[in-house]
Amino acid sequence: MDPVEQGNRRPRRTRLTVARVGGVPLRVDASMLLLTALVTVLYAALARRQLDLGHLGGYLVGLGFAVSLLGSVLLHELGHALTARRYGIGVRGITLELLGGYTEMDRDAPSPKVDLLVSLAGPAVSAVLGGAAVAATLALPVGTLAHQLAFQLAVCNVVVAAFNSLPGLPLDGGRALRAAVWALTRDRHRGTEVAGWIGRAVAVATLALVALLTLRRAIAPLALPLMLLVAVTLWRGAGQSIRLARISRRLPLVDLARLARPVFPVPSGTPLAEAQRRCAAAPPPGLALAVVDGAGRPVALVDPARAEAVPPERRPWLAVDAVSRDLDGLPALPVGADGEHVLETVRTHPGAQYVVTAGEDVVGVLHIADLAQLLEPKRKTNT
Repeated sequence: MDPVEQGNRRPRRTRLTVARVGGVPLRVDASMLLLTALVTVLYAALARRQLDLGHLGGYLVGLGFAVSLLGSVLLHELGHALTARRYGIGVRGITLELLGGYTEMDRDAPSPKVDLLVSLAGPAVSAVLGGAAVAATLALPVGTLAHQLAFQLAVCNVVVAAFNSLPGLPLDGGRALRAAVWALTRDRHRGTEVAGWIGRAVAVATLALVALLTLRRAIAPLALPLMLLVAVTLWRGAGQSIRLARISRRLPLVDLARLARPVFPVPSGTPLAEAQRRCAAAPPPGLALAVVDGAGRPVALVDPARAEAVPPERRPWLAVDAVSRDLDGLPALPVGADGEHVLETVRTHPGAQYVVTAGEDVVGVLHIADLAQLLEPKRKTNT
């Protein structure tokens, strides 16, 4: 599978930067080792049957095919990356992983046309590679190792091009569909939602196909878990796309001047119980406790989760400083930041609290639960 990825929307896992290709960092996810091993084992068995090879020869051929397949995936991703850079979109890197690979971009496409071209660049590269492999298959003698490798590369690249062209997110074809709906409706978010729901239909169809192939015993036992993972990943990716579209619609509602909780100052050394009592008695409710120095300047924020974890009988004897975090260690947001800026900060610096500033002054504290409630009012959040 090949989702083109904008921003930091994927969970961070173990990734190793191994090279730079065309100026684009190439990273390898640890899960790629599993894909390499799986392809090697499956293809080794096929090579032994088709070419009458021994076990060692089969595994060497299988490993060679796995490397060739990953090279095809890399070229597919470079198609996305280089096209994006052609239109001024920065590329953070290409990552190869269990389900193929993905390209991280620093922002969304500025127009439906660019979105369409970037999305289809990858499948176009795979189609060209598949066509070249088909030509090589027809030209090479049947029954030779070169013929067998060319045939398998042809099948893989044609399947990758066709599958990624299906019109549902997070596949490339889904992004092309989003671009088309965006162009027709002038609403990018609607395009994302439409392509996301169709992506869920594609996921269900993929699952049904897996079940059918399993009943007919057309899937090798080692390939079955991978195909099931593809179907589940499609469903989750489509759901995340729908969710992101709904969140993005509400980003213009983000106003930190209203959303940030005002700060209630308490001197350093104040017992936690006393600080909580003063804060609860002061209007409005839900103030953020801030520790101030002798000059009255905020130097730390009380962490609500850490404070709540302190047993009530200990709170009169524990200073607020013990459950606070220095302001220097917390991400800051200018009070005039728009929704896009706020969401990007949350993605790159995950946390429960964000300091809201006006110049050098702290004017409030943004709690992630408050932001989540604004952006996803129907979703249950922990306060």
